[in-house]
Amino acid sequence: MIGVRSDVCMDLGNGLANGQGKHPLFSFGVISDVQYADIPDGHSFLGVPRYYRHSILVLQRAVKNWNDHKNLNFVINFGDIIDGKCPKDQSLNAVKKVASEFENFHSPVYHMIGNHCLYNLPRDNLLPLLKIPNHGDGRTHAYYDFSPTPGYRFVVLDGYDISAIGWPHDHPNRLEALKILSEKNPNSDKNSPEGLKGVDRRFVMFNGAVGNKQMEWLDNVLKDATNMKQKVIICCHVPLDPGATSKTTLLWNYDQVMNLIHRYDCVKVCLSGHNHQGGYSVDSRGVHHRVLDAALECTPGTNAFGYIDVYDNMLSLVGTDQMKSTEFSFDF
Repeated sequence: MIGVRSDVCMDLGNGLANGQGKHPLFSFGVISDVQYADIPDGHSFLGVPRYYRHSILVLQRAVKNWNDHKNLNFVINFGDIIDGKCPKDQSLNAVKKVASEFENFHSPVYHMIGNHCLYNLPRDNLLPLLKIPNHGDGRTHAYYDFSPTPGYRFVVLDGYDISAIGWPHDHPNRLEALKILSEKNPNSDKNSPEGLKGVDRRFVMFNGAVGNKQMEWLDNVLKDATNMKQKVIICCHVPLDPGATSKTTLLWNYDQVMNLIHRYDCVKVCLSGHNHQGGYSVDSRGVHHRVLDAALECTPGTNAFGYIDVYDNMLSLVGTDQMKSTEFSFDF
């Protein structure tokens, strides 16, 4: 599919471009992997150019576009608000700066954490700054759900629940993550997938897993959504389907999470970030997976953001420039 120019987004937002000829139930904005830092442009470890200062301009244009749309109910940021290369003495102010740009949007903004967020700040500092609601002990867990309308529920997963980053040095979740990495990845550099084959390439330090307590919570949420006849949209920084992303950017226990999700018919779409090139797949059970393209890797003057119109039996992503438009159709 081709990208949609930002100057036609308002017309498409009226729900007339999807062939249904009716207005959406609600609409929301999306952006991922801003990864702002006040440093010169650089490259990923694969040599892909990264535009650290330009990314906040992409966000500013996104917020203006979303506000001009006038009918967006909320925005979801899919994580990695600042980059790991941000100088550590600037991390706090950089997070505040990007968060303040999101706050210029006229309706609620929902955040989730990514690996680059956790390279900069520990969880107990980061979650309050991003106003992330949490379950469990204190201010440490970053998974939650919300229902913008009676018929839909959004479930935001914490893909770094079990992680070698972001937790105190002796935290059980960090120790569990280090054990997984030592068993699955023989490299001294645990961010390297060298020698790993297929989906085993996901066992690198910049990914993570959903822990047991979160799995129990997810099971209960999906059970409740089923009883309430709600359709569910899963959101997670780390992708959940190998067909939609590179093998090195998968959730460590994506298979367990998807096995649980597939026990319920209510989940229709899984949205994520993390893999900067984006991706799309439909899994064996008909669940749509869309990985959102990164704002960080937009060449100056180009964009990667969008909004999603939600209908009874379809979602329509209207993308801008590098974020390609996508339609997700499903049964009631």
